[in-house]
Amino acid sequence: MKIVMLNGQNHKGSTYNIGRMIAEKIEGENEITEFFFPGDLNHFCAGCYKCIEDFTACPYYDEKKRIIDAVDEADVLIVTTPTYCMHMSAPLKAFFDLTFDLWMAHRPMGSMFKKRAVIVSTAAGTGTKSAMKDVEDCLFYLGVPRIYKYGMAVQAMNWEGVAADKKEKIGKAAEGIAKKLGRTGSPSVGIKMRFMFGIMKMMQKKGWNSSPVETKYWQDKGWLDGKKPWK
Repeated sequence: MKIVMLNGQNHKGSTYNIGRMIAEKIEGENEITEFFFPGDLNHFCAGCYKCIEDFTACPYYDEKKRIIDAVDEADVLIVTTPTYCMHMSAPLKAFFDLTFDLWMAHRPMGSMFKKRAVIVSTAAGTGTKSAMKDVEDCLFYLGVPRIYKYGMAVQAMNWEGVAADKKEKIGKAAEGIAKKLGRTGSPSVGIKMRFMFGIMKMMQKKGWNSSPVETKYWQDKGWLDGKKPWK
């Protein structure tokens, strides 16, 4: 199984350690690939819209493609973000901004509809729910049908400072999440995603899109003729 970790920080703090723990608890022979933001992609979207016509025209194409290719091939995504001012970290948000042309409204990757993902967030106190909701929205519109979430108020500034009883609780939760992520076969696609995909299909058919390039992409995939990316 191929596992890709998208880490919304460069350092390996509590959030990262929980995400890595989950990855290592997934049974089987697994390949784990890690990316760190801003270390592996330190750019903000320029709003040039060049990617709408041509993915390769993005000013940061070379850096972005390496990550997107790994995500495309992954079976499982583990997204980690510390809670920064009640939301996901700015570097992680910058990465997701640079993927907007791959959202359902534009040219989604068919592989995304067959993945499982987990979002991990920690905070000294409150804020993990809103941080995870930020990431969940991004993953949903990229097409990921099965998204788990794990937030924890660690009450510490680093992993070493987390109390032993909390780490034990985290370890048990990580085992449960790892079992869900390690299931074989593609996850079922829920009603909400089926409905949203249908709306986007209608938009493409009516020409309510950003570019004819998008309509051609949907046509080439067969999605305008009844095919579904999750089948």
